[in-house]
Formats: sequence, C-alpha cells, structure tokens
Amino acid sequence: MDDITIRPAEPGELTAVAGLRWQWLSENGGEPSTGREEFVRHFARWARENAASHRCVVLLRGEAVIGMAWLAVLPRVPAPHALERASGDLQCVYVVPGERDDGLGGRLIDAVLDRARELGLERVTVHSSPRAIPAYARHGFEPSPRLLHARTGRAGG
Repeated sequence: MDDITIRPAEPGELTAVAGLRWQWLSENGGEPSTGREEFVRHFARWARENAASHRCVVLLRGEAVIGMAWLAVLPRVPAPHALERASGDLQCVYVVPGERDDGLGGRLIDAVLDRARELGLERVTVHSSPRAIPAYARHGFEPSPRLLHARTGRAGG
C-alpha cells in the first residue's frame, strides 16, 4: 500500500475524476442523459467553478486516480455563539472495483473528515447506499433522530 496517496485533486485530474463519476453511474445501472465526452467536459468545468464549495480528494495508486470523495461545504445561518458557521456533506465516495475491500474507501472518508475538522465544520452528513453504511459507521458516522430530509425532485446518485 506504500504506492497509495490521498490528497486534494489537482486541476489536471478532474477529467479522471469525471470518468470515475461516469463509471459509478454505469455500475449502478443509471441511464446517462448525455454522452460521456460531454459529461466529462461539463463535470470538469463544474468542479473548477465550484472549487470553493466542493473540495475533491483523490485516491491514487502511483499516478492513476483510483478513487475520489467530495466535501461540500455549506454555510449556515449565524448564531449568537458562532457568527461564522458551516456544515459539510460527504459526497460521491468511490473506489474502482478492483481496489475495493482493502480499506481504501475508509482512508478517503478519514481524509475528508480531517479536512472538515481543519475547516471547523460543525458536522458532516452523508447519504449512503445500504452497502456502505457499515463503512461510514466505522469512521464515526451515526444515525441522527434530528436530521430529516424531504425529496423535492428527481433522484440523483
């Protein structure tokens, strides 16, 4: 595992990250609404434009991008005890199939949580697939009776 690196994504890696996102959709039976090349271009542009609010962490084996995770930073309404507040949402944690079940996804989760602590975020949420719930639980996530959600549109992944 000494050839594994986890670090913030560099601009030149966003095309590879977009490819991972496309691969995730393919694995989960999703139907793309656009072609792969158009998606990759859009995704890379979106990632550059949203870099202040959405931070990507990549997992590399050597120089190959084999995984990703995103931290969406969400400003919160000021409170008398904290004028500057923010929460995070862990999104799009993905490791390519041949690299799974060896703790690499957990290392990505830990890297994002470390970044959230550095940023002083109050909490980090995650919307998980049933298969991944135990992994998130091993890294400190727990159910909350106070966190609710309502569906307002089409389902996403």
